[in-house]
Amino acid sequence: MKQSLAIFLVLIFSSLLSATGNKNFEKALRLIKINSDIIIDGNVEEVWGFADSTTNFFQLEPYFNQPTSVKTVAKVLTTDEAIYCLMICYDDKEYIQANAGMHDGYTGDIVSIMLDTFGDKQTAYKFAVNASGVISDSRMLDDARNRDYSWDGIWDAASQIYEWGYVVEIKIPYKSIKYDKDLAEWGVDFDRWRSYNKEDIYWCEYEQSEGQRISKFGKLIFEDFKPTVTGLNLEIYPVGIAKSTYLGDNKYDFDPSAGLDVFYNPSEQLTFLLTANPDFAQVEADPFSFNISRYEDYFSERRPFFTEGNEVFNPAGRQSNSGFYRPLELFYSRRIGKLLPGGEEVPLIFGTKAFGRFNDWEYGGFVSMTAETDYIDDDENLTEPQAYFGSARIKKQILDNSSVGVLMVGKQTKENTYGVIDIDGAFRASDWQLAYQFARSFENSDGDYAASVGFTNMSDNWGNLFRARAIGKNFNIDQIGYVPWKGTLNSVALTGPIWHLNEGAIRSMFLYFGPAVDYEDADLYTDYAGVIGFNMQFRDGWGYEINTDFGKSKDEGIIYNSYSINLSSWFNLSQKWSANAWGGYQHTYNFDREYLAFFSWFGFSAEWKALDILEIGTSYDMFIEGDPEGDVEDITYNARPFFSLTPINNLNFRVYIDNVFVKSTDRMERIIGGFLFSWNFLPKSWIYFAINEFRDRSDQYDANNNLLPNTMHTTNRAAVLKIKYLYYF
Repeated sequence: MKQSLAIFLVLIFSSLLSATGNKNFEKALRLIKINSDIIIDGNVEEVWGFADSTTNFFQLEPYFNQPTSVKTVAKVLTTDEAIYCLMICYDDKEYIQANAGMHDGYTGDIVSIMLDTFGDKQTAYKFAVNASGVISDSRMLDDARNRDYSWDGIWDAASQIYEWGYVVEIKIPYKSIKYDKDLAEWGVDFDRWRSYNKEDIYWCEYEQSEGQRISKFGKLIFEDFKPTVTGLNLEIYPVGIAKSTYLGDNKYDFDPSAGLDVFYNPSEQLTFLLTANPDFAQVEADPFSFNISRYEDYFSERRPFFTEGNEVFNPAGRQSNSGFYRPLELFYSRRIGKLLPGGEEVPLIFGTKAFGRFNDWEYGGFVSMTAETDYIDDDENLTEPQAYFGSARIKKQILDNSSVGVLMVGKQTKENTYGVIDIDGAFRASDWQLAYQFARSFENSDGDYAASVGFTNMSDNWGNLFRARAIGKNFNIDQIGYVPWKGTLNSVALTGPIWHLNEGAIRSMFLYFGPAVDYEDADLYTDYAGVIGFNMQFRDGWGYEINTDFGKSKDEGIIYNSYSINLSSWFNLSQKWSANAWGGYQHTYNFDREYLAFFSWFGFSAEWKALDILEIGTSYDMFIEGDPEGDVEDITYNARPFFSLTPINNLNFRVYIDNVFVKSTDRMERIIGGFLFSWNFLPKSWIYFAINEFRDRSDQYDANNNLLPNTMHTTNRAAVLKIKYLYYF
């Protein structure tokens, strides 16, 4: 552990010496006010002649800092109520990829505008549009190291394709975003993705090793104008639900119901959300997960109410671009309205949250209530008690581009109180970040401590990575968060050279190596390992990473030589084809079968854009379990093919199948089939129709409680019609 700490301190010192400046300090656009609205149709009206504009774009990929292969023009204007953006993209018409798609689900040629509306150099809005007019919006976090794609705004865009290229017009109402009304300028950048040659170009200049950074945005200067918010800023979603559920023996239960979602922005810096009797039936089932570890599976949150505003409640330092450091998830919303062992879902009666900003402060709160629910587990009748969940968050920006915050999460039932309090933050520059987290759990009067730290520094020619976490053996937040690694201490320190190549087929290479230490109280033993890895990325859209680790481990009283090798690869073969492949081999303890053996896996996914409106794809996984003698114990296969048709933008038909086949039984063990229809007919207004069927080989009993022969049978079948309509004031 002392060795790891020494390496960590050396990495911090070296990173401080390598910090880079802002090349975009002089980049600025004037935001000129006009008195009439612009028709959003993808045509260049005369009014755009009054706008400030730029053609000075920078190529980040595939040839860093080289002139762009095509010309791009960006223009901005404003009225009292909205900001407008025009992107003129010159290109040969035959090279433009214009695919139909859904909100937040697009492919092809894309342009975007990004706005830092608080001037904090940490967060920004991103508004993106593809060549066919499909829109996507998100929040950029942690100086662009992380993304929150759950955010949805109310804005408009349109595109037109011409013989010489395409045009995108964007309208962003001020009342649909939050901002600091006292600022005289915002941070801004523009981006264009050209799918033909995988060219990524920006208005602002960035370092090749870092990628985009909000702290290096250019300036959008208000010309004798400051935005104001008008209107009530109230969004009301009445939700009508009609659900038909299969009960067995060709019997169905028809259950009509209704719900309500409310979004209210009393100011440009505050948002309230309320949900009553929500139903998340349009959400696709979780994919199959194969797990031989001692820890439970993790599933991402997909329910819209819980994903909205998640950025406020997430600890600092999360890195979606690399995935190397991930802070402890102290608030895991899947615990609310969770699935019980018997398959029942705990109903969510209501939920409300509020979040916003005030100067350098960011804050949020969350409260919800779930209903008492009876269920059966191992032939035992049990009851999940009624519960109240709550969370409070406050965070402050410090030192220009850093932050510190406090998070509290709790659950209250009639009998018990569960909770956690956390202090977290991050110190960062454009090319390095140090994130930290300290937490204390409590379960009635009991509790314990946990901490995590992560450091990354990727310069032009060297990379440094470090992470560590320590979790007390009595740190238990299973009722509210996802931290299953009780009584553990682990750390990884990696370093190595980076090569960025300006010519040829190879774009970059990264060779990394270092030690790993892992202590588990369950075994009273410290595992030691060495790690070696190599990452290579090519200019034509594919790359691979291979890594291996080897050392000494102990599980369930057995000390053994542990080793593994992992390989992943990604392919963007053309504008129509993309794929991923992965595999690995590991000598480890199988906690499912309770013995030491080898374990290997192989998988791939592929997507084919057969037409601009049609996408076909599949994923496939194979899990191979060995026995102590080195022979194959069993093989499990999981395939998930899908078919997606989008005849027009924002209207989609999707069919998917998820099946599990086991070699030892030579039969299918589980099948999930689904049909999803979704139509985003107006902003934030949807019609969903879903049919789902679950079939497996779970135990069946006759009327006399006798076990029936094991057969594939329907365990759940449901049809749901859901209508969601936005009233916007």
